[in-house]
Amino acid sequence: NVGDNVGDVAGMGADLYESYCGSILATAALGAAAFAAGGGDLGMQTRAVLAPMLIAAVGILLSIIGIFLVRTKEGANMKQLLGALGTGVNTSSVLIAGATFLILYLLGLENWVGISFSVITGLVAGIIIGQATEYYTSHSYEPTRKIARSSQTGPATVIISGIGIGMISTAIPVITIGAAIILSYLCAINFNVSDMLSAQSMSMGLYGIGIAAVGMLSTLGITLATDAYGPIADNAGGNAEMSGLDPQVRKRTDALDALGNTTAATGKGFAIGSAALTALALLASYIEEIKIGLQHIGQQVIVLSSGAEVAVKDATLIDFMDYYQITLMNPKVLIGIFVGAMMSFLFCGLTMNAVGRAAQSMVEEVRRQFREIKGILEGKATPDYARCVEISTRGAQKEMLLPSILAILAPIATGLVFGVAGVMGLLVGGLGAGFVLAIFMANSGGAWDNAKKFVEEGNCGGKGSECHKATVVGDTVGDPFKDTSGPSLNILVKLMSMVSIVMAGLTVAFSLL
Repeated sequence: NVGDNVGDVAGMGADLYESYCGSILATAALGAAAFAAGGGDLGMQTRAVLAPMLIAAVGILLSIIGIFLVRTKEGANMKQLLGALGTGVNTSSVLIAGATFLILYLLGLENWVGISFSVITGLVAGIIIGQATEYYTSHSYEPTRKIARSSQTGPATVIISGIGIGMISTAIPVITIGAAIILSYLCAINFNVSDMLSAQSMSMGLYGIGIAAVGMLSTLGITLATDAYGPIADNAGGNAEMSGLDPQVRKRTDALDALGNTTAATGKGFAIGSAALTALALLASYIEEIKIGLQHIGQQVIVLSSGAEVAVKDATLIDFMDYYQITLMNPKVLIGIFVGAMMSFLFCGLTMNAVGRAAQSMVEEVRRQFREIKGILEGKATPDYARCVEISTRGAQKEMLLPSILAILAPIATGLVFGVAGVMGLLVGGLGAGFVLAIFMANSGGAWDNAKKFVEEGNCGGKGSECHKATVVGDTVGDPFKDTSGPSLNILVKLMSMVSIVMAGLTVAFSLL
C-alpha cells in the first residue's frame, strides 16, 4: 500500500511537476529569443515570456471544473467508468483551448492565432496518447484480453504476448508526437513551408513546439488526479481484504483498481509524451546557453563553414549548428546518439535489477519473521510491518545512487570528450530511445496487470486457476516495468537535458575532440 502511494502519487507528481516547470521555462526562454530575433520590442518579448505562464495558470483552474464533472452511476462497467473520467479530461481540454485564444489575443502576441493552434495541437496530442493507452491497457478492449487468453498455455506466452502488445502500442504515441511537433511548428510560422528553416522561422517554430508542450500539460490538474486515483482504489481494495469485509466490496474495488491501472498507464504515457516535447524545447535552450558560454570565455566571433564570420551575440541557431558541425555525417554526433540510446537501456537495466535485489531482501525478511515470530499465519501474532517498509525505503535510496550518478556524468563526460556536437547527439539519442522504451514498458506493465484482473473476474478459469497463476507471473514482471523503469526514463531524458544546459559553459571551454 505504501509503495503504490510512493510510486504513483509522489513519484509521478514530482515527474509531471518537473515537466510542467521545464516546459514553461524553456518556452519562456524560446519566446524571448524568437521575438528578439525578429527585431521585436521588449514589450513583445515580455508578452511571449508571459504567455506559457498564463496558459498554465488558467489550465489549473479549468482542470478543477473538469474534476467536478466526473460522475458515474451505480454498477457502471469499465467503459462507462473510463467514459466518466474522459468527460472530465475532455471538458477541461476544450475550456483551456477556448481560454488560450482569449489569453493570446488579450496579450496582443504576434501571430496569436497560429500560436493558439500550436497550444491546441499539444492538447489534442495529449488526448490521443491517453486514448491509445486506454485501448492497449484496459481489459475492456481486445489487446489485454488477448494477453489473458494466452495464459491458457502458461506464463511464458503471457510474457511474450505482453511484450508484443507493449511494442505495438508505441506506434500511435510516436506518430502523434511526431505530428504534434510538425503541426505546432508550422502553426507558429503560419504554414510558411518555403521558409520554414530560416533563422526567424526556426525560432518561432521552436516556440510553437514549446508552447504545445505547455498546452499538453495545461490539463495537469485533472490528469494527475486520475493518475493518483489508481493507488487510492488499489489501497481501498487492500484495506477491504485485510479488514475481512464482504466479498462484494472487494469485487467493486477490483473493478476500480482495474480502472486505476489504466488511468495510471495513461498518466505515464502523458508524462513521457510531455517530456518528449519539453526535451525538444530544452535542446533549443541548450544552444542559447552555448551562446552565453562562448561570450563568458571571451569568444566574440564564430567562423562558419563558408568562411563567413558572425558575431556570437548575433549568431542564430542555424549558425551554431554550422559552427559545431551538428550533422548526421559528423561521427561525434553519431557516437553521442548511440551513447544516448544506450543510456536508456542501461538505466532500465539498473533499475530493474534494483527491484530484484530489493524484492529478494524483502522475501528473506518475511521468511525470517515466519520463522521467528510464531503465530503469524494463524493470525495470533502481529508481523513487523515497519521493518519491511524500511527495507524498501533504504533499498530505493541506495539503489538509485548509481543510475542517478550515471545520468549526471554522461552529459558531462560526453561534452568533455566530444564537445557540443556529442552532447546534442547524446540528448537526441536519449530522447528517441527513452520515449519509445518508456511507452513500451508502461503499456506492457498496465496490460499485464489488467489481464490478471480480467481473469480474476471469472474469465479464462477465474481466480486460483492455472491461468490466474500465469497472469500473476506477468503482473510480477509488469510491476517494475510500469512502476520503476518506465517512469524513471522521463527523469533520465530531462535530467540529461538539464545537466547539459547547466554544464554548457564547461563544454564550450574544454573538449578533447
